[in-house]
Amino acid sequence: MISRRDFLQVSMAASALVGASGFGNWSRLAAQQSLTQDQLLEFDTFGNVSLIHVTDIHAQLKPIYFREPSINIGVGGNKGAVPHVTGADFRKLYGIDDGSPSHYALSSGDFASLAQAYGRVGGLDRVATVVNAIRADRPDALLLDGGDTWHGSYTCYQTEGQDMVNVMNALNPDAMTFHWEFTLGSDRVNELVESLPYAALGQNIFDAEWDEPAELFKPYKFFERGGTKIAVIGQAFPYMPIANPRWMFPEYSFGIRDENMQAMVDEVRGMGAELVVCLSHNGFDVDKKMASVVSGIDVILSGHTHDALPEPVLVGETIIVASGSNGKFVSRVDLDVRDGRMMGFRHKLIPIFSDVITPDADMTALIDEQRAPYKAELEEVIGKTDSLLYRRGNFNGSWDDLICDALISEREADIAMSPGVRWGPSLIPGDDITREDIWNVTSMTYGQAYRSEMTGEFIKVILEDVADNIFNPDPYYQQGGDMVRIGGMGYRIDINKPQGERISEMTLLKTGEAIDPTKTYVVAGWASVNEGTEGPMIWDVVENHIRKQGTVSLNPNNSVKVIGA
Repeated sequence: MISRRDFLQVSMAASALVGASGFGNWSRLAAQQSLTQDQLLEFDTFGNVSLIHVTDIHAQLKPIYFREPSINIGVGGNKGAVPHVTGADFRKLYGIDDGSPSHYALSSGDFASLAQAYGRVGGLDRVATVVNAIRADRPDALLLDGGDTWHGSYTCYQTEGQDMVNVMNALNPDAMTFHWEFTLGSDRVNELVESLPYAALGQNIFDAEWDEPAELFKPYKFFERGGTKIAVIGQAFPYMPIANPRWMFPEYSFGIRDENMQAMVDEVRGMGAELVVCLSHNGFDVDKKMASVVSGIDVILSGHTHDALPEPVLVGETIIVASGSNGKFVSRVDLDVRDGRMMGFRHKLIPIFSDVITPDADMTALIDEQRAPYKAELEEVIGKTDSLLYRRGNFNGSWDDLICDALISEREADIAMSPGVRWGPSLIPGDDITREDIWNVTSMTYGQAYRSEMTGEFIKVILEDVADNIFNPDPYYQQGGDMVRIGGMGYRIDINKPQGERISEMTLLKTGEAIDPTKTYVVAGWASVNEGTEGPMIWDVVENHIRKQGTVSLNPNNSVKVIGA
């Protein structure tokens, strides 16, 4: 008798072979170099339940460019496993033709030229069109938002998240979970959550004083869809008080809490759940480990690390779905649930090509309404770029190179540090740089640009600490960002060494001298989690720098030497 896991593996293999995942349908369009909305939305309806997943939108209401990473290193058991496969290796793994739409959507190579050919991606009015089409085919589909929604833009900052709440309410999800939302401050988060017409979920959001589940955030919600009783369990970002300022939400605590997750799974199964879905903001590697530790989860909809995978990953009997970021993709998962068990699935990662998908007119009007009071500020041109500006990559991105240059110049520093966050759209050579573009890569509620003195020894401690967060072989010790970006300094990193021994050969670039552990250096940075940090806001620092430059031209950054990758 075939086991359920074997059955699911057969389901995945069949999906890949016959195009049931949908990925093959649009990757094969390379020959004609053209797309239609019907081709993007084509799907062989399957089973009796449909899930729609969006995550990590980061307040991007309008179409953007977004370059996927060229470097995304895996360690330990995840070395060489997706999502830690990039570029040509990624395309080979999934049978993606060079120059095809899927090359552009899912890979970094030739990004600027492919961006000119295929155009922008995303836009929540285009997402609305896709969601509405799925609902037309499957009226009772569940739409689930993986969080990092109320953060990341000029208008989101100015409205304290209200613009995104208004637009997402119109999209009408069934549930969401959280991460950057909490950096609005707990008072504002509480106010917004209390107003939501859908479920705010987080089994791992606890009352910090009493160490018991927070009343405002329910651990799960039941839905009856397709004749099936479905439990959706929320998993908020577990490392909130470490990665973000604890003082902004002191009454809440987080953590992975996999023992409580197991208890919740057992509880909903005991209440008759036939399908258990985890709406997660753990990050992909953490989700893989949680799936191996917690039994009884059928589907994990993964968020936080911004991975976009054309096929789910199977861990035990759990499928893990990764749906990208910035509104660039929508995932559809159809499931066959019979006799209280998930017996098979079909999946499609739908790329939101903005020039191909017709925007939903009502959503366009609503988005423009949110932006109207700020239109002049958003559209003001600050400068121009001759370089491709992007953020993603384990060690550096050109947007952060520009930010570090601005910090060194405007704050008169020797060394600059920019946090290894993964959000922020791209710009292609020849683009104007508007104020909106600058805010898209800097907007946060603690954006002060500090100027401080640090010893060489302390700088190394910072680098070692961040490196362990990224390259610790145990996913539960990874917080899901990238390496802190460094300006004015180079270093060598051996990712396979233990904490405290990864960083060496630290060099001050302007002199070529080795960083002296006992010497003091002027360091400028931003996004400190410390309360009371003083300094101008980072978007003003960057804007002033770009105005002086006029046209931005960046040299390739080869200041980090990586060993062991």
